[in-house]
Amino acid sequence: MTPNSDPRAPATGETSWFCCGNAWGPCDTAGHGACGTCNSGSRHCAWPNTSDACYAITRPDKCGEDLLRRTCGHTFYVRNLCRTTEIAVKITDCGPQTDLWCGEKSCCSGKCATNRILDLTPAAYSAIGNLSSGVMPIAMRS
Repeated sequence: MTPNSDPRAPATGETSWFCCGNAWGPCDTAGHGACGTCNSGSRHCAWPNTSDACYAITRPDKCGEDLLRRTCGHTFYVRNLCRTTEIAVKITDCGPQTDLWCGEKSCCSGKCATNRILDLTPAAYSAIGNLSSGVMPIAMRS
């Protein structure tokens, strides 16, 4: 992903899903994330460069990712690489810990992406994919 070249251009990477806030679907009640507003039943996401403290944990640079700083409340537009539906998601947490999955690759219908650069809440993930897949390749833009 090289969003610094043009932040409006679509970029690719992987997404997984996580639980936060009130119980919803497969999630029990959990904390409301780094921004204090995250809820599993809303179209929210976690981004690995929301702050210096977040970046120090997630370390996307170790995977060769040059991710722009985007803070709580920023909206991304995300789509599964093998579908046409695009959804808006709002940053409400820090994550994923990108450096744990450097080089991880997911594909669908021959379209592939590497490195986890985004986590979606179950509500957001299920709007563009199947929760049972766990990880999917995505295209995203600001």
